[in-house]
Amino acid sequence: MPVEELEKVDKPDDSLDDRFVRKVFYVCLNSGKILLESGAETYRIEDTMVRMANNYGIDNVQVFVTTTVIILSMNDYSLSQTIRIEERANNLEKVVNINDLSRQITRGLPIKDAIKSIENIHETKMFPFWLVITAGAIVSAMFLLLFDGVPSDLPIAAFGGAVGVLITESIQRYTRIKFFNEFFAAFFIALSAVLYVEFGPGSQLETIIIAAVMPLVPGVLITNAIREMIRGHILAGTMKGAEASLTAIAIGAGVGLVFMMM
Repeated sequence: MPVEELEKVDKPDDSLDDRFVRKVFYVCLNSGKILLESGAETYRIEDTMVRMANNYGIDNVQVFVTTTVIILSMNDYSLSQTIRIEERANNLEKVVNINDLSRQITRGLPIKDAIKSIENIHETKMFPFWLVITAGAIVSAMFLLLFDGVPSDLPIAAFGGAVGVLITESIQRYTRIKFFNEFFAAFFIALSAVLYVEFGPGSQLETIIIAAVMPLVPGVLITNAIREMIRGHILAGTMKGAEASLTAIAIGAGVGLVFMMM
């Protein structure tokens, strides 16, 4: 049912009719979709979707979430749907917004307002591209100082971090093949660091490379993989751990190729 038709229906006073249940189904499913696309843990997604449904008076809700699939079933109403997630990113702002929406629903938010909130959250844009690149440069420079680097290496560390993020984000826009973006970004960072040390004022090659690749390291993914395993979500934890490992291997391969060429 289209959103326009859903918004014309509100919760009945005495019972749950089919249209109201479908509205709740829409809110729960899209909340889970936004969470999974934004990098949330699978146990958080399952718990949020079940709580939303329960607070609207719908019980016997079954949710199954992996890193790429969401299955939602409201068994008492013969509703079930599977959606596949193809694009994922780390957007903690959307995760926080969905969590806040869940708390509002717990406090009695009407379903029509919940639908509007879902649409607003879905339309929320990521940070501007230039700001993401600038953040990569700042993060790399700060990590250089954290690792006891010297001030003369700050320019190349910031440059390498910025261009590494630029390469990663640019490749992701044109292909869904993972790990190549991290490989080429790490290769460029290591090559720039080597040239800066060999022909410029650079002095600490290893420190420059380590600092510049830090924006590429899948820290959130590693943390989520460990949390999934601890919570008993073995499948999701294993998949995220494998993805994080392959990303780390791609970064290492890009740096290692430069050292092999030296």
